[in-house]
Order: sequence, then structure tokens, then C-alpha cells
Amino acid sequence: MKEIIFVGRSNVGKSTLVTALTGKKLPAGKRPGVTRKPRHIPYQNLQVTDMPGFGFMRGATDESQEAIKDNIVHYLEKNAKNIALAVMVVNATSFSEIVDRWNGRNEVPVEVELFEFLHELDIYVIVAANKIDKVDDIDRTLDGIAERLGMSPPWKQWIDSIVPVCAKKGNIGELKKLIQVRLGKVR
Repeated sequence: MKEIIFVGRSNVGKSTLVTALTGKKLPAGKRPGVTRKPRHIPYQNLQVTDMPGFGFMRGATDESQEAIKDNIVHYLEKNAKNIALAVMVVNATSFSEIVDRWNGRNEVPVEVELFEFLHELDIYVIVAANKIDKVDDIDRTLDGIAERLGMSPPWKQWIDSIVPVCAKKGNIGELKKLIQVRLGKVR
């Protein structure tokens, strides 16, 4: 069975987005770390997988955070052949700032590392820029996300790879269309 995975940093709205897409209520919280292991949800003829978030989690040890990241990597490597696509969820309001902070320390940001890793595994990636309703200048924000992921702005040339969404308000129509188009090419 083909699989769609939802991946990204903790607390960016992965579970809320999966709920909006599938209609199946998943636990989601204000604090990071509610999803501890992959959650599989049957959806149409697919399996939708809500992956645990990675990155800083208040109250979690560095070892625990590293173990979660390692588990995500192993899951992706083991299941890459069945993954039809990955939806990498980012927080549109803070993504660029977080990436710039990591770059300022001469470190590769985990989101960029994940994006590149998914491509190395030959997994198609759609970047869902969540919480777009909280952004003042959508085009500038999405251009910044594209640029930090190694895609030349303007973002609109990447409309098959970057999509603005608001999971909490159910504004996911464009994401649904992108998923359908991509799955049509995979079958």
C-alpha cells in the first residue's frame, strides 16, 4: 500500500493537518512531543503517516530528541520504496528565522537536512507552509522558505512543491489538489 508521510519540526501542525485531510481526529497539543511514534491512518487506498516531530522539545532530554530523529531517519530509509510522497510541514511564521539562526551558527538546519534527505531517498516532497493566516506578506514569506530550501524565488514557480495552508482553519484545498496530482503520477 502506498504511503503519504507528514514530517517536520515539533509543533508545526502535522497532526492537525492530517486531521484536516483525513477527517480522522488525532491527538494534538500546544506543547511539542504529543506524537512519539509514527501514527498510521488508512485514507482512501493509502496509508497516511503522521510522523513525530523533531527538534527542540521543552522537557525532553537531548538523548530523547536525538533518538526521535534517529527513529525518523530509520523509518524513512526502511519505507522509502512505499512512500508516494512526503508532506514536509513548516511553520510559515518562524521557518526562515529558525533556518537563519542555525545557519548563523554554521550548522545545517534540521529542516533543510530533512528536505535534502527525502530527495536523496527519491521521495517527492511537498512543503506545506502552515499557519499562513498569521503571515503579513505571504509572497515574501514563501519566497524566503523556497530560498532557504535551495529553490530560487519566486515561490510561485514551485507551486507543485510549496503550498500555503492553514490546518487549524481547514484551508487545505490546494494541498489536496497537489496530493491528488502527485498520486496520479505515481500509480
